[in-house]
Amino acid sequence: MRVLAIDTALEACSAALLDTEQGEIVGSESRPMARGHAEAIMPLIARLMDKAGLEFDDIDRIAVTTGPGSFTGLRVGISAARGIGLAARKPVVGLTTLAALAAPYIAADDTASVASVIDARHDHVYVQMFGPGGRTLVSARIATLREATRFTATGLIRIVGSGARLLLQTWPRLQPLPLIDERRAPDIGWVARLGAAADESMAAPKPLYLRAPDAQPQDAAQLPRR
Repeated sequence: MRVLAIDTALEACSAALLDTEQGEIVGSESRPMARGHAEAIMPLIARLMDKAGLEFDDIDRIAVTTGPGSFTGLRVGISAARGIGLAARKPVVGLTTLAALAAPYIAADDTASVASVIDARHDHVYVQMFGPGGRTLVSARIATLREATRFTATGLIRIVGSGARLLLQTWPRLQPLPLIDERRAPDIGWVARLGAAADESMAAPKPLYLRAPDAQPQDAAQLPRR
């Protein structure tokens, strides 16, 4: 199976090609960025496909991160994935950024606990906690720093994501300090691997927001209809 993976949900614009028969990532490109994903993603994918000598018809599946993350960024990635899937008549699967952040650590040691924590601003984080075997212990949610600390401060744990260090502000003194990886976006290769393993019927490419957008329409400023 050949999988094209796309991620624009957080602070990178990334794409990768996985060939499961070869058992390796055959090409990838990732550019750190907080804005500008819409202008960067399609040229990036075009370069990737050209270097690999592949057409979209050669792809078997497209995988894309669905959030939580930047409202604009995750819509850019999902729109690109859906557009390619529609044009090439290929299935598209969605994967959360929280699962993708945790995946390499679960693969390296599936007996340990891992928490994915993304800075959601205003003293809140997006959080999901995984236990042995990758089993979900705390489902994906938005939480205050204190709430997220209460979920995760249950013993030795690795915390990964842009919000990892924020939890130290409320970390209990008697609990062992967590191992921290402050990466700002998932490893795109793991997005591809999770995409290859995903069940198409259970992984629809729909945005996972977890909270309403900061910008809200100003109803009071609307002009009355005539």
